Amino acid sequence: MRYLLTALAVAAGGCSLISSDVTDFKLQTESKMFTVDTSSWMVNATAAMTYLNQSCASAPMECGQWVSAACTMNCSGTCDTTTQKCDLGLDVAAYQPVDINMSNPELAMIAKEPIVKVKIDSITYTVSMNSLNVPTPPMTIYVAPMSVMSTSDPSATAIGTIPPVPAMTTTSATNLMFTDSGQTALQDMMGNYKTPFNVIVGSTVVVKAGDPMPMGKLVASVEITATATY
Repeated sequence: MRYLLTALAVAAGGCSLISSDVTDFKLQTESKMFTVDTSSWMVNATAAMTYLNQSCASAPMECGQWVSAACTMNCSGTCDTTTQKCDLGLDVAAYQPVDINMSNPELAMIAKEPIVKVKIDSITYTVSMNSLNVPTPPMTIYVAPMSVMSTSDPSATAIGTIPPVPAMTTTSATNLMFTDSGQTALQDMMGNYKTPFNVIVGSTVVVKAGDPMPMGKLVASVEITATATY
């Protein structure tokens, strides 16, 4: 998910966008979309049903190997200790680079006035389309250095969570649930505006024996507003 930040300021005398007596201004993202599309998992429905009914009582570690017959992309397998059958994990994973400096030519006007503090005013998400036949799990949003593209990397910091979205349900703009340190982590990344970073969305849809196979697509957008002080 890539955020395009636009500095909003009142033009003052001369050619500068920001007068010398103004110390803060608004940063606001355009809405950016991300998609959960079940077709991306390339699940073989017939093989998946066989896999989900496979007993793992005598070989609990084998589910991780057997899963390749059911799903070839972004999936995992584990043994359910209660049912002793294999569970299918379908990974939701996407990352996008955020380069605030390159995306905002207005920031060149304050190149000699480095931002020392960013305060997040709000971060909201909207689910505009949802044809999924199953509810989503909670989806976690992370920020990370540009070299990090996986939520499992220790350099990826969770900043907030989108709660489960019921099947076939959309939502209006809703505030993101921040983690304890999430707001600070996002502020630090945005405050260092000359250094690009990644935003990563991660989750896993778990399918158990007897569950319907996930089908359909969800489209959501995220928007951030912030105040920068220099």
